[in-house]
Amino acid sequence: MTNSYTLDLTCSDRNGWYEILSLFEDANLYQAWAYDRVRFGARNVFPVVLRKGREPVAAAQARLLRLPWIRAGIAYVLWGPMWRRKGQSEDSEVFRQVVRALRSELSIKRGLVLRLNPLAFMGSNADLCPILAEEGYHPYHGRANRRTLIMDLRGSLEELSAAQHPMWRNHLNRAQRKKLELEFGDKESMLDEIAPIYMEMANRKGLAFLNDIEHLKKVQKDLPASLKLKMIVCRQEGLACAGGIFSAMGSTGLYVTGGTADRGMKTHGSCLVHWSFIKWLKQNGYLYYDLNGINPQINPGTYQFKRQLAGKAGTEVEMLGKFQVVDSPISSLVVIGGERLLSGYRKISSRTRFGSMAFRRLISY
Repeated sequence: MTNSYTLDLTCSDRNGWYEILSLFEDANLYQAWAYDRVRFGARNVFPVVLRKGREPVAAAQARLLRLPWIRAGIAYVLWGPMWRRKGQSEDSEVFRQVVRALRSELSIKRGLVLRLNPLAFMGSNADLCPILAEEGYHPYHGRANRRTLIMDLRGSLEELSAAQHPMWRNHLNRAQRKKLELEFGDKESMLDEIAPIYMEMANRKGLAFLNDIEHLKKVQKDLPASLKLKMIVCRQEGLACAGGIFSAMGSTGLYVTGGTADRGMKTHGSCLVHWSFIKWLKQNGYLYYDLNGINPQINPGTYQFKRQLAGKAGTEVEMLGKFQVVDSPISSLVVIGGERLLSGYRKISSRTRFGSMAFRRLISY
């Protein structure tokens, strides 16, 4: 059996992809089989597996946005490639080989601008930047890099509780003394309950509606039972007052979206929701909890909630950002022109806060 690296383009079925995904510590919702397929269509999602000999060592799904009739467009990999195998030490040579193979297949052979947004962070993963540069990728400075809080769950629940800010712990204690009911599950009806809670929160804070729960409902139908989104709804006197949508893949739990309804502001039900998910993650062997985005300037209230929840067990991190390689001048011109139009749309939609959901889906890359 050869130990050379080869790119496998034959993984074209759902079950096979989830078998591959289950091998990686850095598996995540955005690399799930259905996540881009239900939004962009199966023809516009491109799965690849890098093998060393016969063994899968890396994998990625790219979403493709192409102009019809001409060989031009962009391929975008969100939170990929996956290359950290469970039970194995990280091998940066695997990362090098998979980004090289992606460039060869998508940028050189297919003529697309290739943009990667790897699941990697400044500091702990800074050694990947020279590799990307050596393989022809350059930082793409579109919008500010995503920042988030990662909780290390390897301590006991008692230690995690002690690490929290005293005010957050006090709010949790208050919530536990109230007559609140929690439901934990993966039913579609729970997504329907959480949707208006999220919208109330966004209205209250003056935030744009960035989460498309109708899209998540379609993804949920496709996910295998072990990987389905987890929902927690907190009710007071039978009415939902807080809720959260979560994902758990690889070694990490991810807060996808959620919030507190206007009626639940004094219940501190969101504290119960997050603490319940943390307990579930601990019970099921997950090592980390990604609170999925912080912005102290735009959303200081949510930042304070997450910062106090994580406490001393949380680390604020900044993602490496997006990296791009361009081997086709035609695709480069097409993408630059398209992004100028999108920039103008963003300026208009930022004044109205709304705008069409279809266009928001398009600009999500």
